[in-house]
Amino acid sequence: MAQHRPHTTVVLAMSADGKIADFKRSPARFGSRADQAHLEKQIAAADAILLGAGTLHAYGTTLTVSQPTLLQHRIQEGKSPQPVHIVITHSANLNPEIKFFKQPIKRWLLTTTVGASVWQGRSEFEQILVFETSNGKIDPVAALQHLASIHITRLAVLGGGQLVASMVNLDLIDEFWLTICPLILGGATAPTPVEGQGFLANLAPRLKLLDVEQVEQEVFLHYQVQRH
Repeated sequence: MAQHRPHTTVVLAMSADGKIADFKRSPARFGSRADQAHLEKQIAAADAILLGAGTLHAYGTTLTVSQPTLLQHRIQEGKSPQPVHIVITHSANLNPEIKFFKQPIKRWLLTTTVGASVWQGRSEFEQILVFETSNGKIDPVAALQHLASIHITRLAVLGGGQLVASMVNLDLIDEFWLTICPLILGGATAPTPVEGQGFLANLAPRLKLLDVEQVEQEVFLHYQVQRH
């Protein structure tokens, strides 16, 4: 499947106990400047960014490329200064007043027929992509195949956990970049990098550790999803 879709990387920061937000699902701003720079580097390397509606609701904004060297590198490669930012949501119930819709980026919406009807005729999204399964749910496999067909070769997924879980379950993830931050959030309802129903241990996706780096109190882990 890999050759028919973009190379897809999950980029997330989490607490030492594996939470990507607190139990109130507040915006996760506990990463350091080093983590912020790391995230911007991963965004700059991507042709498109994929984020769920819950993540967008929590932050109200997205991270853009601002570091001059990263911008220059993208331009030298013939890319636009910013990757496309794609919001994936079944209902498309989004607040058009949030800062995200004022940022200087290309915005696409990946949704259902019902969700698309909410935004038809409006200017907030440059493109509205509808890829549905027979039961009216978003079809991520078909959507990623379409992205590959229009030369989006690298996709960065910025959360949330439900989106990542659905993509892991469909074997649509190639790599994980996980930043371990020095705090404990706890909470039975606090979100984790991969939500969903979960996997039995003997059936769980396996990872290969490619790199580990410590920067002050944070640890940056780079994993590759193993396929047999």
